[in-house]
Amino acid sequence: MATALLLVLAAAAASEVHLVGTVVTPLPGRSVAILRSEGRTRVAGVGDTVFGARVVAVEPQAATLDFGGETRRLVLLASAVAARLAPPPAPAPPPPGPPEDPATPARAMDKREVERRLTTEIPRILAETAVVPVLEDGRVAGLALTRIPEGSLLTDAGLRPGDVIKEINDTRIDGMGTLMGLWPRLQSATELRAVVLRNGQPVSLAVTLR
Repeated sequence: MATALLLVLAAAAASEVHLVGTVVTPLPGRSVAILRSEGRTRVAGVGDTVFGARVVAVEPQAATLDFGGETRRLVLLASAVAARLAPPPAPAPPPPGPPEDPATPARAMDKREVERRLTTEIPRILAETAVVPVLEDGRVAGLALTRIPEGSLLTDAGLRPGDVIKEINDTRIDGMGTLMGLWPRLQSATELRAVVLRNGQPVSLAVTLR
């Protein structure tokens, strides 16, 4: 009776051991099996004893174990095989940016014309534009355009009085120094993208320079 009970317990223990992975090398003795039992996971090579069984052989999707004289061939769990064969998950798309303001959709401008207008409009833009830093938690989090000249490149690009410039080409605007530092990079850019707060809501503005 005791012998029969031990055999039943041994068979039960064997049935609770699952193969969840294998690493097969050109040298069979160096291959390992990844085994799981009762929530525990162990890595064992050929000849090692784990969960009361000795690893006899390791194959690409199976392993042979000796449970005290009873040899069992464990096949890789279907879920583990599927995980191996499944393609890696696609990277999550970047979160969508603020929506466009229907009143100022994306637009295109001729780069040479922009450069020509800059040479004539810069004195007026400097004289008639008023910019005030906007603070959040004691830090500058944008620049508010309290006044901009009508009919200038600024308004043609979609900006309006009252807009708070938060970002330009993915650079956060945390002061006039940052805005001025962007100037060399923007001269060679083919697209200008800005995130502004308009009436308290973030909107995106985009200008393509042809």
